[in-house]
Amino acid sequence: MILGALVDAGLPLATLQERLAGLSLDGFELTASRVSRNAFSATKVDVRVFDTASSRHLPDIEAIVRESALPEPIREHAISIFHHMGTVEAGIHGVSLDQVHLHELGGVDTIVDVVGALVGLDALGVERVVVSPLPLGRGWIHGAHGDIPLPSPATLALLRGVPVVGSPVEAETVTPTGAAVLVSLASAFGPLPPMRLAAIGYGAGARDLPIPNLLRVIIGDSEGASDGASESLVLLETNIDDMNPEFFDHVMARLLEAGALDVYLSPVQMKKNRPATLLSVLCRPELARDLTNLLFAETSTLGVRESDVRRHCLDRTAQTVSTAYG
Repeated sequence: MILGALVDAGLPLATLQERLAGLSLDGFELTASRVSRNAFSATKVDVRVFDTASSRHLPDIEAIVRESALPEPIREHAISIFHHMGTVEAGIHGVSLDQVHLHELGGVDTIVDVVGALVGLDALGVERVVVSPLPLGRGWIHGAHGDIPLPSPATLALLRGVPVVGSPVEAETVTPTGAAVLVSLASAFGPLPPMRLAAIGYGAGARDLPIPNLLRVIIGDSEGASDGASESLVLLETNIDDMNPEFFDHVMARLLEAGALDVYLSPVQMKKNRPATLLSVLCRPELARDLTNLLFAETSTLGVRESDVRRHCLDRTAQTVSTAYG
């Protein structure tokens, strides 16, 4: 679905095939076709496999990628994705990493899907990826280990810490491969960031479902979105009047270490005119829950307020200049 969405958004199939030729991996062919999913037109990219080796161990996959003619950043990125997938499978089955048999994850089609997503985004010049919360279907699917509940254990493990939502569809809406690729690519999970829209692509899944079985890609230019940098953030606030003020130094340090963009204190007057301190934390949406839990763990507060805010920043640069004073 990722490859289909990228091709639908303007990536020429020939360019994708040319980039993937650097893999030196025989036994597959890429085809693209227009299909309809719940009355929506989309592109479906199929990986037709002729390779007789249907599955490989992790070292085999790493060797294929490492010995390829792909650019080094893409090679290392692809290897890290497969290593993450292998680590998850090893933990689920209770075996060492070298003993992991990746079954369908080691097939040619999966290798092409992973590497194709990386080379496709690179060819389109995409520098940053933001992913919306992922919808997880329910039910059962038959795999190499028998019947498996959905979401699959591998998918759930790969999505640990990622925003997800439940879907009423009884089907696998997010595969382990898709989860691994999206988690690796995403610089943030949340709403659509400000941008000047340039292209939209719809990639079709293999099955017809009660909902459109599509992956949508939206590509835009963030530099043209506004006169300065603009982003959606979350503001966490809590009033504290029963904690030793000396502890705030430690709390602020912990919050900043955990990824807060800014932490500041303000004096406030509470009910019955009690003096207190307002602790404010500015963070990206995907960190709001973790930082809220940190506030509960590190302070005496019993409640935290959360509000959506927008931050606008002027573009600026730092330069060193010579003056009469040095």
